[in-house]
Amino acid sequence: MSDASPDPTPSVTEPDAATPSVAVPALPAGEFAWHRLMGVDELDVGRVTTVTVGHESLCVTRTEAGFGCLANACPHQGGPLGEGSIERGWLRCPWHGYDYSPLDGTPPPPFDDAPPAFRTEIRPDGVYVALPATDERPRTVSDQLVETMTAWGVAWVFGMVGHSNLGFADTLRAAEVRGELQFVGVRHEGAAAFAATAYGKLTGELAACFAIAGPGSTNLLTGLYDAKMDRAPVLALSGQVPSSVRGRGAFQDTDLSAAFADVSRYSATVQAGSDAAELMNLACKTALVERDVAHLVLPDEVQVLPAAAPERPAGSPQGRTGDRGVSPAAGALDAAADVLSGSKRPMIVVGHGARSGIDDIVALAEAIDAPIATTFKGKGLIADQHRLACGVLGRSGTPIASWFMNEADALVTFGVSFANHTGIASYKPIVQVDFDPMALGRFHAVTVPMLADVGVAAQALAGALAGRSNAGTSAAEVAARWDIWRAEKQRRRADDRGSGMNAAGVFEALSRLVPTDAVMPVDVGNHAYSFGRYFEPCGQTVLMSGYLGSIGFAFPAAMGCWAATQRAPGSQWAGRPVVSVSGDGGFGQYAMELTTAVKYVMDITHVLLNNGELGKISKEQRAAEFDVWQTSLHNPSFAEFAELCGAMGRQVTAADELDDALSEALAHPGPALVEALTDPLLV
Repeated sequence: MSDASPDPTPSVTEPDAATPSVAVPALPAGEFAWHRLMGVDELDVGRVTTVTVGHESLCVTRTEAGFGCLANACPHQGGPLGEGSIERGWLRCPWHGYDYSPLDGTPPPPFDDAPPAFRTEIRPDGVYVALPATDERPRTVSDQLVETMTAWGVAWVFGMVGHSNLGFADTLRAAEVRGELQFVGVRHEGAAAFAATAYGKLTGELAACFAIAGPGSTNLLTGLYDAKMDRAPVLALSGQVPSSVRGRGAFQDTDLSAAFADVSRYSATVQAGSDAAELMNLACKTALVERDVAHLVLPDEVQVLPAAAPERPAGSPQGRTGDRGVSPAAGALDAAADVLSGSKRPMIVVGHGARSGIDDIVALAEAIDAPIATTFKGKGLIADQHRLACGVLGRSGTPIASWFMNEADALVTFGVSFANHTGIASYKPIVQVDFDPMALGRFHAVTVPMLADVGVAAQALAGALAGRSNAGTSAAEVAARWDIWRAEKQRRRADDRGSGMNAAGVFEALSRLVPTDAVMPVDVGNHAYSFGRYFEPCGQTVLMSGYLGSIGFAFPAAMGCWAATQRAPGSQWAGRPVVSVSGDGGFGQYAMELTTAVKYVMDITHVLLNNGELGKISKEQRAAEFDVWQTSLHNPSFAEFAELCGAMGRQVTAADELDDALSEALAHPGPALVEALTDPLLV
């Protein structure tokens, strides 16, 4: 039975109802070429197989009547005829049992639909087929989209190729061949979103994550929420089921516009007839200007449609954005200068939002003799060795920073969210500088809310305070507090309960050995609190899942950071080492991405603190006077796992083994993992 049946329920053709046609297919009209399919003896009589010639997928059969070659798609629903079978001389579709002549594709009467059939010929060296010359590929909607996003600077795409995004994926492939972008195929779409997000956090520029309809796209959501909450630009691209079955309960048919409505600042579906380049322009602009998530949905059939206006050039950022170096209003600047002029012990706090202007902020601190603390997310923005640096303020911080917070009589904050974990004293006079008007006074009123670019504001404040008297005593006080804290850290490194290494020792070794220009994605958990307290940055760039606090962030983020380091020599991030840090709970979430790192030869050193449990949760259960329950983990040897994946793996059980293992991993030209067995209580 063929797919022309008026009965939607297919039935099996009776064996004697008809005899398959054995007509020889005509040669293609117009230009054609002969292509070798296989050797004569490679296919037995009564068998069916699939052969690919160029981009053409073909169903090849062999019956008593000879070799046949049909297009490898049943006219009914595209079933792969090359996976069918020969029954009573008919080729039967494997999906719904529709029958066709193996030689010329005609169905049994009274039906008249048929897959295209091609002339075959047996020659001394094998079976050949005559195929029409292929037309030059037309410029498609996907071409317009990809050309536009690369013009906006999208050079990396992380994702998974699947059945509902194949048209767009092929355009990505062509762009990669031309050297316009690079694609990283991940093992889980969540890793793709984290990688693209980390790229945006690090560079302030745009990378993309890419998934199929349904679960592929919903798997992106956690990483995209991390981008949204930490104000990182990212472009999400979702395949979608064909529009003809959308909303009718088709396989993997989900309302992606609704699913992404909360996480995305901009979301649109590219329809037939849409101005595709303009939709991509708006998506890229929104992501970059708003530092947020932009999302495009790409229905399956739209991806391969010819471009509505093929002559129209791709979109670009030219003339689309302005200078974002906004100066503070004169009134706010005067008010801030008044607060600081009357202060005897000012203090500066910088958050992740101060990354772009940190040099100007440090210059301001030096000019007014103000100690500088960072939020946990801002760790590393100023080296702990700087004479005014106090380390991290808050729950993950140092007693140095908290001491100066208590002593300060005025605060200036740059790019700080005032999260409750940071512990900024709200009762003190506060000058808050931020580029986002909604961030100003978000949790409580501040003395002077200043809307401005952080670097421009720091320069303006330094100018306004040029005549302020400077006692010049802060550096000595900072040094004294560091002496006290470093002595305490040394005592903690000696702690040993016989249940693994202590975290203080692990991070002391990392402080000495990690290159000063390293990029360091850090995961969520007990190890992160220890990292905040004990690791002393001296130029490294630190990234984390800040406000979302998503466990599993570090290793996928390291893949995105590695991509940023592959830029041309001379760019800011080119050639910088990537050293990520996680616990065993976090690494387990995306452990198989280690094979992704091996596949693409990513030079990532991952340091894993394995304490055999979700140690932070155990600690919280104890603090809340609950029993410790369901926090233990059954782990493999992660070092051996790394070796099985093709990476370097080393397990460390004692502090005196750390230096050699870390040095070897840092020198390894590819992915390497150092597994440190640690005591969950010595954090």
